[in-house]
Amino acid sequence: MASWPAVGLDELDDVAALQTRVDRKYVLGPAEVTALLDGVRADRPRVLEIDGRRTFAYASTYLDTPDLTTFHQAARRRRRRFKVRTRTYVDTGGTFLEVKTRAARGVTVKERRPADPVTLTLRDDDAAFVDDRLAAARLAAPPSSADLVPVLTSRYRRTTLLLPDARLTLDTALTWSLAPRPDGGTHPVADVGDLVVVETKAGTAPSSADRLLWRAGHRPDRISKYATGLTLLRPELPDHPWRRLRRDRLAA
Repeated sequence: MASWPAVGLDELDDVAALQTRVDRKYVLGPAEVTALLDGVRADRPRVLEIDGRRTFAYASTYLDTPDLTTFHQAARRRRRRFKVRTRTYVDTGGTFLEVKTRAARGVTVKERRPADPVTLTLRDDDAAFVDDRLAAARLAAPPSSADLVPVLTSRYRRTTLLLPDARLTLDTALTWSLAPRPDGGTHPVADVGDLVVVETKAGTAPSSADRLLWRAGHRPDRISKYATGLTLLRPELPDHPWRRLRRDRLAA
């Protein structure tokens, strides 16, 4: 990918903001990723480049209620559900508060605003933003932002490709850790080793990358950077939607 043409962030956002989209995720080994990249080469993809960088470090902190409302909605595969997180762009700077909601037909809607990294509670204006977005999504009994606390942090490195019909992201070095304990103690860390989380972000129709993966025998994996990581670190939680992935790919 080093020789592939670059695309800047402003153009990427103009061409393919895709804040309302269908996300499809695949967990692939290094050789499978190489085959995918060889296959999409014909589409003349461009690689996001900022200040000479093409791979960027991300850190996301997920907020949930003490009884894990967000997690259990995902575990039960509720059609309408939500996720609240902060995302920090480690290399380029800046933190955003994001509210993601799942609507009909699996369409994901993501809305965000600049924010400070979350400590224990949301600022008043951030809390109002979360409450407003959850109310607008018409969720059944959404929690108050006052009930949300940091639960899990994920860290990874991402490369983003712009295809004619989609964004394609490649996440490597993915790790999870639980939120800091009140006593200041540390928690164990889970990771995916050399596996790569590949995500296509397109409209409702499958992208060319999806079709290429399907022809190679891959199907979308049920993986959540929040819920899957939480089940790895808290094995007492229900893991049915992600059990096969945990058993077949993440057991080590």
